[in-house]
Amino acid sequence: MNIVCIAWGSLIWEPGPLKLASDWQPDGPALPLEFVRDSDDSAELALVLHAPAPPMPTRWARLDAAGLDDAREMLRRREKIRPEYPQWVGSLPDPVPPGLPAKTPASIVACIADWVATRDVDAVVWTALPAKFAGVSERAPSPHEAVALLAGLQGDERARAEEYVRRIPGDIRTLYRGVIEERLGWTPHQ
Repeated sequence: MNIVCIAWGSLIWEPGPLKLASDWQPDGPALPLEFVRDSDDSAELALVLHAPAPPMPTRWARLDAAGLDDAREMLRRREKIRPEYPQWVGSLPDPVPPGLPAKTPASIVACIADWVATRDVDAVVWTALPAKFAGVSERAPSPHEAVALLAGLQGDERARAEEYVRRIPGDIRTLYRGVIEERLGWTPHQ
């Protein structure tokens, strides 16, 4: 099977257990992205799919995976998604395991499917973590709340959060990124 992973954040520079069979390519589907997930395992405000946001460029790479289940499991492990939330790993075909609610809105799945139709690809996986703020899943912070969260960090936590924002590809120009740059000066690395 020819399986690819779509990425926009730290997967690009830290694939971890995700076995890549190619370099990251810059012409992934344009998807709605924003810095709206207060990360579970670090101080960063993660860039995730967020349907109200405008479409942004993404990257893609071929995976060295035995099949779709293997690709989904590699991505689940890399993203530290608990096994009880398999719907937080999106995929085509079969975007959601039977009996579970979809975490990726149908309009985004359709956009990914249209992109797949233009490629020599049998299957695709992506991270489908929802927005989360103040411990509330599916609650997106306002731009002010996002900046206040990041501005309140100190020491190593602040340095890691800043590095995350700066390493996001420069062509991903979200509303929140603009506010973060303006208020905190965290511009992309060149």
